[in-house]
Amino acid sequence: METRLALYSELLERNGFPHGFFMRRGGVSVPPWESLNFSTSTGDSPDAVAENLRRAARELALDASRIYYLSQVHGCDIEVLAGGEACADVTRRQGDITATRATGVGCGVRMADCAAVLLADRETCAVAAVHSGWRGTVRRACASAVRQMHEWGARDLIAAVGPHIERCCFEVGEEVAVELAGASSLGEDAVDRKRARPHVDLRGILAAQLHELGVAEVDHVAGCTVCDPERFHSYRRDGPKSGRMLAVVAGRS
Repeated sequence: METRLALYSELLERNGFPHGFFMRRGGVSVPPWESLNFSTSTGDSPDAVAENLRRAARELALDASRIYYLSQVHGCDIEVLAGGEACADVTRRQGDITATRATGVGCGVRMADCAAVLLADRETCAVAAVHSGWRGTVRRACASAVRQMHEWGARDLIAAVGPHIERCCFEVGEEVAVELAGASSLGEDAVDRKRARPHVDLRGILAAQLHELGVAEVDHVAGCTVCDPERFHSYRRDGPKSGRMLAVVAGRS
């Protein structure tokens, strides 16, 4: 289901978890970050990014000061959030997973072709947001998040995988194709070798990884970031000056 600013998972929505995969529309940033951009690292105005975050927070009925994301490095490190942390302090820390058991706390990740995976547990109401590009997928970032949630007693996990660079556009070199083929039970079925260079189904790999981790229900919020410049920022399409989108999930009350 789509609204003005974000795309939503029917699965997470049906289970009462506030969340959204924010697109590039409805913000105040000027080109080349037009218009809903959540990063200052490529030159956008801090004031514009702060206003964009406030708009996203309103959409989710959350406090902007309790939506968190990290400086992402394509790894598996987790930031466990209580909700009293200063956003700026968290943003300066490196990591690719935010997780919490607290209500009213938005776990976020930013992306511009990489996949965002939002996890929630129906029993404990714990949630996590995972940034999983090809490197994070090979390193099994989702597994790190699931382990943390299991430590909290999570036993009824659900997940949603958001828009990212889909197989139609995810052209890679042979080395990367081999690594990704080894990242899940899909194996070589995740790699399309009918074209001049391999193209990889990152969505399929992530779904397989989640099922292997015991996440029985995985929802897919479709969209190729490269193919759809009207809705999505894309690093591969637009280069280093591309904007960054935001995906957020919060525990239900």
